[in-house]
Amino acid sequence: MQHDEEIISAAIQGDRIALQNLLKSEKEKLYRMAYTYVKNEDDALEVFQQTVLQAIESVHQLKEPQYFSTWLVRICINKALAFLKNNKKLIYMDEVEERNLDNGASADVAEQMDVSNALDSLPEKFKTALMLRYYQDFTVKQIATVMECPEGTVKTILHRGLGMLKKDLKGVYADERQRDFN
Repeated sequence: MQHDEEIISAAIQGDRIALQNLLKSEKEKLYRMAYTYVKNEDDALEVFQQTVLQAIESVHQLKEPQYFSTWLVRICINKALAFLKNNKKLIYMDEVEERNLDNGASADVAEQMDVSNALDSLPEKFKTALMLRYYQDFTVKQIATVMECPEGTVKTILHRGLGMLKKDLKGVYADERQRDFN
């Protein structure tokens, strides 16, 4: 989401109301990002809360207001990864199926789980880049900022990550059912 740089600058300078409004406007995106990592509503909420707390504590360190959203996403990803590292949890398939059915997902639950499992099996940099690009609609430039690497590297990571996903899913689905990721 694009924010007015004046509001972000005010938040950086200590305006709590400006920061509160900015965080409110980003809450759904941050929660979804946390959820894609931890796969549990309660844990995603905890990661979201840790992200907000970290943002409040360190917003004064943000040097370039135009990178506010990507800065927040980077905090969220770091908090989610730390959470996963510290809380090695098992997710049971029944819980995943029940959650998907409860959400009224019309797509095939098994297919969603296959894609999710294939994505989860990727090395972290590929998973992060693909999630930012295809789940959060980030541009290559925004992903480069979040991942702290050149845009060319992001393009390579996305290309290789898609290749790995296609390879993983090729064994699961016949060619005619394989999802087009391009």
